[in-house]
Amino acid sequence: MEWRCRGLGWAGGVPGLRWRGGKVSALGYGQELAFRAVGVRRCPGARGNPCPLEAVVPGRATGGRCPECARLDRAHSVAADTVADDPQPYRVYLAWFGPGMTKVGITAEARGEARLLEQGAVTFSWLGRGPLMAARRTEEVLRQALGVPDRVAYERKRAVRHALPLAGERAREVGELHRRAGGVGGWAETLEPLEFAPRDHAGAFHLDGLPPLAGTVAELVDGGVVTGRLLAAAGPDLHLLAPDGRCLALDTRVMGGWVLEAAGAGEGFSVPVTAAAVPVLGNAQEGLF
Repeated sequence: MEWRCRGLGWAGGVPGLRWRGGKVSALGYGQELAFRAVGVRRCPGARGNPCPLEAVVPGRATGGRCPECARLDRAHSVAADTVADDPQPYRVYLAWFGPGMTKVGITAEARGEARLLEQGAVTFSWLGRGPLMAARRTEEVLRQALGVPDRVAYERKRAVRHALPLAGERAREVGELHRRAGGVGGWAETLEPLEFAPRDHAGAFHLDGLPPLAGTVAELVDGGVVTGRLLAAAGPDLHLLAPDGRCLALDTRVMGGWVLEAAGAGEGFSVPVTAAAVPVLGNAQEGLF
């Protein structure tokens, strides 16, 4: 059987590697991972459909899709504002990734906290619930009023994850924005406001006690080996303790489309690694495994 990876998922709040064909390999903290990339990286398709061209895609592309499949994926994306008539209820949320790094976003109510786990939100709180278009309008109104973005780069999230303030401080920052959001006029007329109730994912991500980040896997290459002990997972990232003692982040978005084989436990880490960036804080005011 060919094990072609489709990246990381968070089914039931537990991280797991997804494979073409629908199989999922659940991951456990403390688990030893050792795999080798084989051949070339091919487009994994979109929306559960295989790529009809089996197109080769660049190793460093975090999207990992050919242009046609990327267009198909975006055409059905709520985040891309290409869906306007979804009748199910949506929720607006505040998601905190690090000091001064809070964003406002929306997700389908039926998805629960899955979207927050997928983004690597360490702390979050719901703001309101209602129809999709009302949720979109509220997201934009609050983004402008609170001075917060609607997205935060993964590189920034990753850089601050290893030295987070205590849970109480995280909740206080989100709570202050939630209080300010409640004072913004107009949006509560079309959405049901929700009480501040902070949820913290540091435990689910296993972030406590992470050693300093030494670098990030830049890409997989044919024959390249990744090996190490799984320390934590957040969003699409796996944080590994490599055999040489470095704490390295593996963005599983660069794994999508690769065939992976089991590697021997004694094999060395042999894929390109980019040195860790210095954290830049935001404005606080604003089978194989």
